[in-house]
Amino acid sequence: MRRAVEWNVRLYLFEEDGTTKARVVLDTGTTSMTGHGTARCNPHDVDVPEIGDELATARAMHDLAGRLTRVADHDMERVGA
Repeated sequence: MRRAVEWNVRLYLFEEDGTTKARVVLDTGTTSMTGHGTARCNPHDVDVPEIGDELATARAMHDLAGRLTRVADHDMERVGA
């Protein structure tokens, strides 16, 4: 069986007072899922916004991956796999 689908991912980054928050939204066309991540700059460290973006994004994607894995596990149980 051949099949092709396209899922879209949107990433939103917000920064305020040394804290970066990321929200990543997966849209499958039939459902959407969201992951969240946060990064905080240590007051003793140099503030490099790109590092906060990277960490918050990685954490949001990790959160989303965990959610997607749980949904897949539930779906496999439902079909007896």
